Amino acid sequence: MSSFEEEEGFEHTLLVVREVSVYKIPPRSTSGGYKCGEWLQSDRIWSGRLRVVSCRERCEIRLEDPNSSELFAACFVHPGQRESSVETVLDSSRYFVLKIEDGRGKHAFIGLGFNERNEAFDFNVALSDHEKYVRREHERETGEESEDSHIDIHPAVNHRLKVFK
Repeated sequence: MSSFEEEEGFEHTLLVVREVSVYKIPPRSTSGGYKCGEWLQSDRIWSGRLRVVSCRERCEIRLEDPNSSELFAACFVHPGQRESSVETVLDSSRYFVLKIEDGRGKHAFIGLGFNERNEAFDFNVALSDHEKYVRREHERETGEESEDSHIDIHPAVNHRLKVFK
């Protein structure tokens, strides 16, 4: 049994953001993507805590009440399907569109807004870290290794100082 299988029941919290805002968003107007400039402040439907949790291969984005930890909504990011679950908007680095599911096959799209740009950056990093973790564990199980899993410590260029006599 691999360590990956042993951790099946464990959850790893990758990121906690104290306050985010959730927006009711209009249908996508173009095939190009969503624009948060089209969401009005009156379309804000909720604010609370965001947690990114790694659950083996799946990553969950949980929107929770900060006091009671009651779940408002969850976005499930399955391996290799990040783009269909979390979409960046065209006009801001602080806003995203999440595909939330009710567990019975129904889904909806909501807008997610961070107060600070660095929180949005940390959100992207947490999702990327989870993808890398899943890829490494898969490679370990199958015995495959990707080119980016090793660092070449032998420089291709000689950086020694030339001594002139």
